[in-house]
Amino acid sequence: MEIKEKKFGVLSNGKKVKLFTLAAGDLKFSLSNYGAAWTSLIVPSSKGRKDDVLLGFSGFDGWLYNKPYFNTTIGRFAGRISDASFNLFGKSYNLDINDGKNCLHSGRRGFDKLVWKSSVYEENEGLFVRFELDSPDGDGGFPGNLKAIVSYGLTKSNEIICDYRAKSDQSCPVNITNHAYFNLAGEGRGNILSHELKLNCSSYIESDEFTIPTGRLLPVHGTKFDFTKRRKICNTESIDTYDHCCAVDGDIGQLRQCAEVWEPSSGRCMKVFTTQPGVVFYTGNYLDGVIGKQGSIYDRHAGFCLETQHFPDTPNQKSFPPCIAAPGRDYHEEAIFSFDWK
Repeated sequence: MEIKEKKFGVLSNGKKVKLFTLAAGDLKFSLSNYGAAWTSLIVPSSKGRKDDVLLGFSGFDGWLYNKPYFNTTIGRFAGRISDASFNLFGKSYNLDINDGKNCLHSGRRGFDKLVWKSSVYEENEGLFVRFELDSPDGDGGFPGNLKAIVSYGLTKSNEIICDYRAKSDQSCPVNITNHAYFNLAGEGRGNILSHELKLNCSSYIESDEFTIPTGRLLPVHGTKFDFTKRRKICNTESIDTYDHCCAVDGDIGQLRQCAEVWEPSSGRCMKVFTTQPGVVFYTGNYLDGVIGKQGSIYDRHAGFCLETQHFPDTPNQKSFPPCIAAPGRDYHEEAIFSFDWK
């Protein structure tokens, strides 16, 4: 196992940004402390070829203008909050508006656009980078002084370990995830529509035309959201697009498998585990000629996301599982991404 650290770039305010590369098992995983972003993940194929399976940018400047949120850590609250506002214990909070009249991924300057404190460590046959961020009271409109601690690790068993923690001195909704875009054939190698997906989700969150939850959980059976048996992302009749949250079967708070994806040309398989209530399945519907790594052009469906998280708009939906961090009640969630290529 090996960790390498180097200078990645410098911001206009003089802050230096680092790049970490972890090598363990058969994988090589790189991360930046700008946005606590995953910058690359090299995975072997069944034919012996090694590819980077994460979309993204070749150089530091690309990550500064990362409109699609490629592989960044999202917080304080991942997903949309309707009308960019919520009420908590009788007090109203107005958030940053950046998606129509709504707040998306915590507004224009969320955790994905900040430099995190970073350190490396070794634990349980894995290599880890620990990222820390202090978010002041009123940041993006959210209450409370919040400290976020996110650790990402690579193990000898070819797993990425994700640990999300936060402490707040006031009650505040928290929902942290990583917005990784995958193409298991390799970034820049066509679209992801022939990937085969299985979701351990018997229901999905109904949303309106603005992707805001209605508050209802509906069964997936008989709908395009039914991935309870592994099948291609698109069917033969039409190209379906997805940007929906599905409810993960099993006990919330327990680490359980939520997804499995297989790519036929490479033989690569990825399994995803989470403690969180939901997983957002997104098929890169808004990618439109983004210039990525080594000149790759990312058009619609160039990558897919499986964002383990609480349900969108939870602060405004009383029937959804709660996501409030408070003094004496810290936020803690986990996820695992496991890779194979037999």
